[in-house]
Amino acid sequence: MLNRRHLRIKVLQALYAFYRSDGKDYSNGEKELFFGINKIYEMYLFYLLLFGELLSFAEFRIEENKKKRLPSKEDLNPNRRFVNNKIFCLLSSNKNLKKASADHKINWVGEQDLVRKLYYLMVEDEVYTEFMNSDNSSLEEDRDFAIKIFKKVIANFELIHNYFEEKSVYWNDDIDFTCSMVLKTIKTFDDQSDEYSPILPLYKDESDEKEFARILFRRSIMTDEENQAIIQKYSQNWEVERIALMDTLLMKIALTEAKEFETIPLKVTLNEYIDISKFYSTPKSNGFINGILDKAFNDMKDNGEIKKIGRGLIG
Repeated sequence: MLNRRHLRIKVLQALYAFYRSDGKDYSNGEKELFFGINKIYEMYLFYLLLFGELLSFAEFRIEENKKKRLPSKEDLNPNRRFVNNKIFCLLSSNKNLKKASADHKINWVGEQDLVRKLYYLMVEDEVYTEFMNSDNSSLEEDRDFAIKIFKKVIANFELIHNYFEEKSVYWNDDIDFTCSMVLKTIKTFDDQSDEYSPILPLYKDESDEKEFARILFRRSIMTDEENQAIIQKYSQNWEVERIALMDTLLMKIALTEAKEFETIPLKVTLNEYIDISKFYSTPKSNGFINGILDKAFNDMKDNGEIKKIGRGLIG
């Protein structure tokens, strides 16, 4: 499920695209924001569907080997540990996954070459070999294998990354988060799981999280000049025009969040945008942003421009 960190990043990306265009149609910019957020769930569904695709291809290989002109003993009596893996079978038959995939029009149709290459890469890995040669058989072992092979092979498969990059310019930024959702899903399966077991939703609280992203995006645009003036005031030793666009955007969003969301502690806001800057701006940006925002927050808190509700939320 999405967390606030990821929503902040999506707002940052949407605002960057907004200001890189004409910077006027914020309604369209907001649509792009939520389009980008929804695309995360599509990637999640793509990854979950791969388990069923790999299972189907393995079954296909087993049947093809039996049809050989001179099939070997192994061809006629194949090791079925992989195709019987309970986690792969649960995902392959999951009704909720099938419905969500149909609703989002997500499938791997036409990408069998990618699935085939992923399958052969998987069967060459030692994780697969150890699993196939093990004498133990339990849901715990099947789950452990599914987690290990996903982390080591599936999540790192370059052709999938290329596939996602072609579909969305921002998807590469979402891969780690999406993979964490896949792993959480796998870990929810137990002996009571069946084809109706739930998969994760995109939001923990959809209305609340959507409202957070919407307000942060809209108010960042509406208070742009106001926030620009604040940045100018606290960066007197810098020429504002020379400050990196990404740094400016990060500070404007942070200032907006500090003013608009009374229940989010200032320390949380400050730390979140400093951490995000480490990935989305220059190596020295986090120190610069920290210095500007820390001064601004303290003064704005003292003069009442920033108000926080709740015990322990002022600092």
